Amino acid sequence: MDVLVTGITGFVGVNLKKYLEGEYSLIGVSRKANGSLRPYQEIDKIISLNTKAFIHLAGKAHDVKNTTKEKEYFEVNTELTKKLFDKFLESNSETFIFMSSVKAVADEVETELIEEVIPNPITAYGKSKIAAEEYILSKTFPNNKRVYILRPCMIHGPNNKGNLNLLYNFVSKGIPYPFGRFKNQRSFVSVENLCFVIKKLLEKNDIPSGVYNVADDDSLSTNELVKVISVGADKKVRIINTPKPLINLLAKLGDIIPFPINSERVQKLTENYVVSNKKIKSALGIDEFPLSTREGIIKTIKSFTE
Repeated sequence: MDVLVTGITGFVGVNLKKYLEGEYSLIGVSRKANGSLRPYQEIDKIISLNTKAFIHLAGKAHDVKNTTKEKEYFEVNTELTKKLFDKFLESNSETFIFMSSVKAVADEVETELIEEVIPNPITAYGKSKIAAEEYILSKTFPNNKRVYILRPCMIHGPNNKGNLNLLYNFVSKGIPYPFGRFKNQRSFVSVENLCFVIKKLLEKNDIPSGVYNVADDDSLSTNELVKVISVGADKKVRIINTPKPLINLLAKLGDIIPFPINSERVQKLTENYVVSNKKIKSALGIDEFPLSTREGIIKTIKSFTE
């Protein structure tokens, strides 16, 4: 099966390519032709190759440093998605998978995020993602086409440090973890479990079109997460209860000058953000994902030292 993949050189794309290798013929598409990649301008020619599925991973990621202009998010995350989805509707392709984000729905979660929550994104990133979702869902597509919008939570995996990097630095350098006073629960998703979902959506033709959250089976508190990281890094960790006002003061300082933490990073590490994966597991007919939350994080952390 020929599968068109945008963003194939990104973190998820690289892992997906390895995961599907040998079973699918992947056609990488990029804004600029580069080696084996095809430019978006040739999308009509690519479609004529009888591509069976579109996997749209390309997007402008959320910038925690807040240096990205708002229009850039909409140009990439919204307008590009619209163009590709229109091409999909015109084509003979059967499956469209769009990589959205839980941030298209909410920046804060008090209980548990489910697919039925009314979206209210705060950031330009989230707004650009929900705008793309709304465009897709506004269209009518025939019964022989299946359309999936995936909303993963924080993705991690080998060699992608992301927000886990800050915690890893505390542990690997023997620095006491200072956020012990913060009590929270949050969800993660390993890139391996995310690739598992995508593969199943390609394989099965009886999964209803729609919006699906993607998260690992268990949520962790940040204190628990630090302990799991210490196992992966094979380092002892000490958790200290720094007063919250002091942490918040240091975070505000980091908003102004280069500093290991800033307000957004502290929020990401200490907030409650639990995401339900019940709908996608029910659709796939599984009780649990291949990789547990702890196994996935340990696998990620071990890759940092390889």
